[in-house]
Amino acid sequence: MDDKIKFELEFPIHASPQLIYQYISTPSGLSEWYADNVNSRGELYTFIWDDSEEQAKLLSKKSSERVKFRWLDDEEDNPSSYFEIRIQVDEITKDVSLIVTDFAEEDEVEETKMLWENQIADLKQVLGSA
Repeated sequence: MDDKIKFELEFPIHASPQLIYQYISTPSGLSEWYADNVNSRGELYTFIWDDSEEQAKLLSKKSSERVKFRWLDDEEDNPSSYFEIRIQVDEITKDVSLIVTDFAEEDEVEETKMLWENQIADLKQVLGSA
């Protein structure tokens, strides 16, 4: 049953798309800001926080542009849900933004958005863009 709600967040970020991509697409980059530790075996990524562990499958990635994952826990219950981090560059101003697309239960949307805001704040800190 697919009852999660899709939402999108946009975060202006002052860093090059190539640098940002390293932090959103590699286990070492992701463990700098997203989780305490991240391991990957092929397209299977293991995200580790304190005493919990979640596995996600890398659905797609495009260099300097985006990464898209699906939590393995969601594969059966919510096969169409995923989370994607997309780098968007304004063609005129060259301003860089991160677009986060994610899904959450109706009563968890605000909490999940706040979590992303905190995570992206950590990423900006790591990038020296805060």
